[in-house]
Amino acid sequence: MTTLFVQFRRPAGGPEATAAFERAYTETHLPLIVETPGLRSVRLHRVSEALGGTTDLLLVAEMDFDDRAALDAGLASDAMRAAGRNLRTIAPGLATLLIVEDAQELVPAAWR
Repeated sequence: MTTLFVQFRRPAGGPEATAAFERAYTETHLPLIVETPGLRSVRLHRVSEALGGTTDLLLVAEMDFDDRAALDAGLASDAMRAAGRNLRTIAPGLATLLIVEDAQELVPAAWR
């Protein structure tokens, strides 16, 4: 499994800006994302706190694909290009996108 992992920082402007971002994300961005070919699942997480410190993170999104080839095809799709344009509008400079691969072989067998 290959995952597109996105961290969103909290927008400036307090609770009103946060609510506006979340509204735009769910109403305009997610409908574009779910049209991405090869996308298996989407998980969203609100960041409630950072242990031992502070964080400016607000939301984390995980978008799963079967493998890197499926992710690459999804990234090249019209749906994902539209989502990218939308993201630059609703969250300029607020997102960090990471590509992560399963690494279960690093987890001791007793914990799997």
